Amino acid sequence: MLRPGRETQAHLAFLDQALSELAREQHGPFSLDQLRDVGLTAPAVRYRVATGRLHRIHHTVYSLVPRELLGREGLYMAAVLACGPGAVLSHRSAAVLHELRDWGYTRIEVTVPGRSGRRHEGVKVHRSTTLTTADVTVVNNIPVTTVARTLLDLAEVVTGRQLERSFDQAEIVETLDLRAIQDQLARNPTRRGAKAVRHVLETHYIGSTPTENDFEDAFLALTRRLGLPDPESQFYIDPRDGERPIKVDFAWPERRIAVETDGRRTHRTQQAFETDRRRDQRLTAAGWKVIRTTWRQLKYRPHELAPVLLKLLGLASPSGRD
Repeated sequence: MLRPGRETQAHLAFLDQALSELAREQHGPFSLDQLRDVGLTAPAVRYRVATGRLHRIHHTVYSLVPRELLGREGLYMAAVLACGPGAVLSHRSAAVLHELRDWGYTRIEVTVPGRSGRRHEGVKVHRSTTLTTADVTVVNNIPVTTVARTLLDLAEVVTGRQLERSFDQAEIVETLDLRAIQDQLARNPTRRGAKAVRHVLETHYIGSTPTENDFEDAFLALTRRLGLPDPESQFYIDPRDGERPIKVDFAWPERRIAVETDGRRTHRTQQAFETDRRRDQRLTAAGWKVIRTTWRQLKYRPHELAPVLLKLLGLASPSGRD
């Protein structure tokens, strides 16, 4: 093997091409073992790092570009490679890759088989003695836990409502396999998440409350605290006025009550201001009652909204008066 500094131009071109192809397949990063496989010795790797031709991302993981230029998938792959053979993306990170939910959790979560595992900056390592090949798949060339295993893992790190929402989203994107969920429960009956998953299966109509953000989740939490029946979420109403149907955030169709949760980011523009009022006019003309609430009201003054909902839905107020 040629030393750094004595490599021929042809050999350098071969190595550069091999590294480029590997980087393209793996979203940028590669392991030290993979560098050795293409013909780079440890001294050659150190030389390339010293001269800026390689960048160290984690222990034994490198890239042709610095960490800040790696995309999300590149950072995911780097974390998996750093955690060694058998490591897979898992928990909240796996949920993002499966398009189930993004909670904005900043650390990358990886599960490794067994009880040991090296720590890496920005990576949360979960250790498992039950992880099998049946729990692993590949998405976008990244090893990751299956949707069923991801949902079981999520049950131990997210709230009950967040777990419901993940099940809803899995149903919407058509990746939910209830037989695979039951298999997970059968193989992992004593895991902490198993109880939460069973609760979702027994009490939640999967796919019925696919809220789009934390704001809508807060509204749903309020209705449940008040003992109201779950509204339909992301519900389409046809006013039968010759125009397109209107999608509202929540609705109780049998009461013809619609609720819009107005966030400033999407409702503060002049166009949104005009569109909202036109939507309300059409719904009112069709016999619907439209309620609009804000994040500030839900967070700091829910007592203002609660009696309105209770009265419109024909239930007693929290004070006991009609």
